[in-house]
Amino acid sequence: MILGFSFRRLGALLAKETIQMRRDRITFAMMLGIPLILLVLFGYAINNDPKHLPTALVTTSQDHYTRAMVTALEMTGYYHFSHIVESAEEAERLFEEGDVSFVVTIPSDFARRVQRNDHPQILIEADATDPSVASGAVSTLGTVAAQALLREQPAAAEAAAALDGQLEVVVHKRYNPEGITSYNIVPGLLGIILQMTMVMMTSMALTREIERGTMENLLSLPATPFEIMLGKILPYLFVGAVQVSVILLAAKILFSVPFIGHLGLLLVGVLIFVLALVLLGYTISTLARNQMQAMQLAFFFFLPSILLSGFMFPFRGMPQWAQAVGECLPLTHFLRMVRAIMLKGATFDTVANHIAILVLFVVVFAAIALLRFRRTLD
Repeated sequence: MILGFSFRRLGALLAKETIQMRRDRITFAMMLGIPLILLVLFGYAINNDPKHLPTALVTTSQDHYTRAMVTALEMTGYYHFSHIVESAEEAERLFEEGDVSFVVTIPSDFARRVQRNDHPQILIEADATDPSVASGAVSTLGTVAAQALLREQPAAAEAAAALDGQLEVVVHKRYNPEGITSYNIVPGLLGIILQMTMVMMTSMALTREIERGTMENLLSLPATPFEIMLGKILPYLFVGAVQVSVILLAAKILFSVPFIGHLGLLLVGVLIFVLALVLLGYTISTLARNQMQAMQLAFFFFLPSILLSGFMFPFRGMPQWAQAVGECLPLTHFLRMVRAIMLKGATFDTVANHIAILVLFVVVFAAIALLRFRRTLD
């Protein structure tokens, strides 16, 4: 013992804390799980330069110049021609639904213009709602396209020199031609803020009742688990409505984010998303023993959502296993829906699949919450 300090008492306190940590399995799992998740996600899943992006080809010709152009674009590693269509209307539908990132249009008289050195053109339309996705692929177009045609020309150097510089690659950046980052980030922040607040607040709804000792009074009421769940989550829908109003006004006034689509359709999607979030938070509250655990579980869900949903990093730049995980997150489908409505003017038919998936999340989370609800504190 030195100046009242006892190593024996310190050892006893350390033993007590070790036992307490061992009993708190959720906290212990967070200590190990979060660093591992961050290492895996940032080491393997995150890629700011996505490759093999789905591309639609609009052409009615199969001449060797067209084939050479398609091959050259694929050799860059950025383009993957997943859809071959014959009309601009089909390509437009693919664009609106988010199935492709680029549409390459090669006119039917392309080969004839090349042979006559008559200023051949190709049109490449890029979905610029996420500027980082389009920038790398667009930057390689000029030289790659011209070199592809030079290889197909006769061996005469004069002909090659005459063609050099005459090929015109017309690039249209759709939905965000100026490449303004806030047009992509601000609509995404609507989903991020809602998930962070809704899940966090509702995840502590039941655990707060238990910690304060008021859960017994709640359980003594002649109310069904469904009624108790509605009583807990409905007030937070009003909170979510206030947040949505503030964010949408700020997006329009402060950042001048365009709003092309229908406001009613967006609000319906937001309502379903918020309902899924509060049900998720309620489900977490049935798993946690205290508010600290509820907060940890909410953060454990929030971390993959923000990294794998396409908010911070291009979704198609991630490996297939990371995209599969991202497809299982409500935020992924909400971001696609809100960006399609606000920036592309998408209709209900275009975003119906994302709304249906969000409804499915509502049903699943509600079912789990009701099954996990305990009528007693035991």
